[in-house]
Amino acid sequence: MSHTAHIPSHRKPRRSAPKVTVLRAGVAGGVLSTIAVAGAAGPANAEPVTQTIEMPTLTSGLASDFAKSADATQRVANNLDLRAQESAAITKATKAAKTAHAEAERKAEAEKKKKAAAEARAKAAAEAERASRDAQRTTLAAADSGSNYSSGSSSSGSSTGTTAASAPTTSTATGSAAAVVAFVQSHVGDAYIMGSTGPNAWDCSGLVQAAYNQIGVNLPRVSQSQSTAGTQVSLSNLQPGDILYWGGAGSAYHTAIYIGDGQFVGAQNPSKGVVQASLDYDPPSGAVRVL
Repeated sequence: MSHTAHIPSHRKPRRSAPKVTVLRAGVAGGVLSTIAVAGAAGPANAEPVTQTIEMPTLTSGLASDFAKSADATQRVANNLDLRAQESAAITKATKAAKTAHAEAERKAEAEKKKKAAAEARAKAAAEAERASRDAQRTTLAAADSGSNYSSGSSSSGSSTGTTAASAPTTSTATGSAAAVVAFVQSHVGDAYIMGSTGPNAWDCSGLVQAAYNQIGVNLPRVSQSQSTAGTQVSLSNLQPGDILYWGGAGSAYHTAIYIGDGQFVGAQNPSKGVVQASLDYDPPSGAVRVL
C-alpha cells in the first residue's frame, strides 16, 4: 500500500472557465463584428467559453428610408437656396428698374425743357420775322402807289416840272423784273401748302406762277415745266427775276425767284414756308430767264 493512500488531496477544485460572450452586431449590408466579453474573475490561463449572440441586422428597407430622408433634406436645402437666389435677383432687378425709371424721368424732363426753350426761340423769331414782313409790305405798298413831288427851276423865264418815284428795295431790279421781285418779297413768311396758289399760302411753283401772272406773263403750273419755260442762263450770270430751279431742266422738283445780291425768295417747305435766303444756303441746279 502506498504511503500516501490515506492522505486527503489538497488540490483545489477546478473552477469553470469564464464565459466569453461574442456579440455579432449586424451592420447594414450584412457585415458582422464580434465582441468578446470575458468574466470578471478567474485565472489568466483559463480557457474562455465563447457564446455568439446574433444582433439584428439593418435591412435594405431601412437603408432605403434613410437614403430617401437624406434626399428629401437635400431637396429642401436646395429649394431654400434657390429661393434665396431668386429673392436676391428680384431685389437687384427692382433696384435697377427704379434707377432706370429715375434716369428716364430725368432725361424726359431735360428734353421737355429743351423743347420748351426751342419753341420759345422759334416763337420769338417768328414774331420778329412777322414784324419785319409787315414793315416790308408797307414799304412795297408805298412803292406801288408812288410818291410824286415837283421841283422847279427858272431858265430864260420858263420853269420845268419833273416827277419821280422812289422806294428803297433789296434788289436792283427794274421794270417787270422789279414787280416780280416785289411780289415774292411781299409774301415772305407766308405758309407753304402743297398745291396752294395763294393768296396767303403757296407751294414753290404756285408762288413763281403768281409772281409772273401779275405782270401778264403766263407760266406753266409745275416746277418741271417752269424749269424750261425760258432761256437757260448760267448761275454766274443771274439777273433779278430769273427763275431758279433745283433738279434737272425739265425734271426739276423745286423753283424760286432770284431777287439779286445773291438772294432768292421761294416757298421752301411746310416747316419754313416762304423764305428769303442766300444762294449759298441752298444752291440751285440752274436758271431760266423769261423777261
